[in-house]
Amino acid sequence: MQQHLEQQERESPATERYQHGSYPDVRGRFGPYGGKFVPESLMPLLSELEAAYREARHDPAFEEELQELLRSFVGRPTPLYYVPRFSQLVAPGVRVYLKREDLAHTGAHKINNALGQGLLAKRMGKRRIIAETGAGQHGVATATVCAMLGLECIIYMGAEDIERQSLNVFRMRLLGAEVRPVDSGSRTLKDAINEAIRDWVTNVETTFYLIGSVVGPHPYPLMVRDFQSIIGREAREQILRLEGRLPDLVVACVGGGSNAMGIFYPFADAPEVRLLGVEAGGQGLATDQHAATLVAGRPGVLHGAFSYLLQNEDGQVLGTHSISAGLDYPGVGPEHSYMKDTGRASYVAADDALALRGLQALSQSEGIIPALEPAHALGYLLEMGARGELVPGSLVIVNLSGRGDKDMATVARELEVKIS
Repeated sequence: MQQHLEQQERESPATERYQHGSYPDVRGRFGPYGGKFVPESLMPLLSELEAAYREARHDPAFEEELQELLRSFVGRPTPLYYVPRFSQLVAPGVRVYLKREDLAHTGAHKINNALGQGLLAKRMGKRRIIAETGAGQHGVATATVCAMLGLECIIYMGAEDIERQSLNVFRMRLLGAEVRPVDSGSRTLKDAINEAIRDWVTNVETTFYLIGSVVGPHPYPLMVRDFQSIIGREAREQILRLEGRLPDLVVACVGGGSNAMGIFYPFADAPEVRLLGVEAGGQGLATDQHAATLVAGRPGVLHGAFSYLLQNEDGQVLGTHSISAGLDYPGVGPEHSYMKDTGRASYVAADDALALRGLQALSQSEGIIPALEPAHALGYLLEMGARGELVPGSLVIVNLSGRGDKDMATVARELEVKIS
């Protein structure tokens, strides 16, 4: 395996300039990253999925149904909303806009991709849907789409995540989904994905695996990026209409990386726009209690793709920690790895305390309670302002990927407030 990976690196060095629109290539690679590292039994299914996806995206009927449901069921376009009081907290003269994915149906950006893949599964005749979830937002979105389309839905979720996201577990079950707890390993998202893949291998003929982020084997990183790119396309049109120019900076949190890729990709061909991904710094990068994959990891294979991941010297995947279940993952989408190596996007980490500060600052200045995931981006933006890294006149967009209802028990516990 190591020799194979080294050969890939020689054939396609990661120092190439990022070529917007050119990746993934025919092998499903973003430079050396991505690909299909799966059991042989899954290879025909991935080829079938790739062919079905390409056929669907060229079918006007599929596109028309998707766009109509994005409008009438999801509630798109979501607003691009100026936050003057939060902008003042960041730095004088800076203008911050939020892309309000928290106002999409189910309360997060996850519904965009779940709807697209759900329609594709139905088109392929797959009536049994499996998915995994960390924070629960992807699980809720998948359960919602399955209920709407009349599909069987099974959600794998780590036992620790079930405890800290009990509200979303109840929502999934209310929507008719079966939630299967995963007690192995760290009992979080990584282990839930392992169980979902085992199910997929066993039931490959009847089951569609609805992956929730830009991770996994090809064509998943491509499909999820495409379905989530509506975020950035809308944001680009909206900021041009509102401000008459593109932003100086686009900021998004990064776990697996779907919301970040969704807003980054439509700006990737504009080099004047800086793209900044904020990972979970947990208890600090000096500890082993974080999930900063791109900042502190190195390339390897996880869940069917070659990408950056947190691993020890022997290649064993490390445990992770984040106050946010949605960022608590040791891997990241392969296109983010390529963006990092080529310099098209940069990646930093915000720790738990900074995320809490971002959540409180937006809540109290604007009356918007964000999820803990985008709170990492908000907290880091406050730090950038405090360090003088944003000059007056800077125009910033933050992707507010989800609302904070699901995180209230965690936030109350961290703030040592008893709410029941």
